[in-house]
Amino acid sequence: MANFPTPSSDPPKKEMQYFPGMTASLPSESGEFRRVLWTGLYSQIVLMTIPVGGDIGEEIHTVDQILTFTSGVGLAQVGGRDQPIKAGDMVVVPAGTKHQFLNKGPTPLVLYTVYSPAEHKATTVHRTKEEGDREEEEGIDVPPAWSRRSKKQNEDEGWVKGEE
Repeated sequence: MANFPTPSSDPPKKEMQYFPGMTASLPSESGEFRRVLWTGLYSQIVLMTIPVGGDIGEEIHTVDQILTFTSGVGLAQVGGRDQPIKAGDMVVVPAGTKHQFLNKGPTPLVLYTVYSPAEHKATTVHRTKEEGDREEEEGIDVPPAWSRRSKKQNEDEGWVKGEE
């Protein structure tokens, strides 16, 4: 398993974040169910590994989610539609849409997902789905307040500045 750096709980610095092998080898180096890699002012990158016979659990988020599958095969159930999925596929789940992803293959279903805005605590690592479910129910796994501010608030507070 790779030695992943611990993400910061602080708002992001204005510097590049580089993840070599993101669409090939990096995701398979994380055996945890969920691992946050980076949290920004408007988005979050999370690695997920769904074990053989496992699933993420039916859910609805208040944020948009884009999932890119890097290994394995499965079934996406989004908004009442079923779609077989495999490595190389991408699925978009608009905010407010019921969804479920199931591993239907003989190996783990591995993906990275981008939430916009953040959905999890900036330092989240869940070894299992059960651990993730428990932390969500207990209110432990919540995104940082700074990742849920409006564009105007970030501009007014000096976090971002557009072109003049």
